[in-house]
Amino acid sequence: MKKILILNGHPDSESLNHALSEAYIAGAIENHPKLQAERIDIGKLAFDPNLKFGYRTSQQLEPDLQRAIEKIKDADHLVWFFPTWWQGFPAIMKGFIDRVFLPGIAYKFEKGKILQKKLLKNKSARIIVTSDTPGWYNRIFLGRPAINQMKKAVLQFCGVSPVKVTHFRIVRKSDDKTRQKWFDQVRKLGENLL
Repeated sequence: MKKILILNGHPDSESLNHALSEAYIAGAIENHPKLQAERIDIGKLAFDPNLKFGYRTSQQLEPDLQRAIEKIKDADHLVWFFPTWWQGFPAIMKGFIDRVFLPGIAYKFEKGKILQKKLLKNKSARIIVTSDTPGWYNRIFLGRPAINQMKKAVLQFCGVSPVKVTHFRIVRKSDDKTRQKWFDQVRKLGENLL
């Protein structure tokens, strides 16, 4: 049985990202009744997002983070929803990644080897991101920083592959018709478990 974990990185439960994640779950569950699909709303978790000591010493994991780690390890497919703010993630999502994607959990360095051992292999992912930056500007002038960080520097670094991206823009100018198309597209992704 396939297990899907939806991770919503927007701290506001009334956000477009939250509504998009609901559309994905609805599409997935309606078409795959035996599917195990769960969502983590990162903004609702109780944890300190500050990696206080860097990697110098370990920091005790709060119960919400322990549960999140187990769900990530157990999932076959990860679906991330987040907005780009200042071409990065919301602070709570960045803190979640800092605290959860740790050495020994998501990857590890081995003595005598240059590259890390990827501990999250045999998982795929979909990134669904919203922004107000035009696509051409984000790609040509900025180099897609939030997408590349999530796709390459976090997920693929830890062994998650393939990682597909869906990008909705420009949110602030979108009307109801445009948003409905986005909801339909995300629901279809859920129906197809993509």
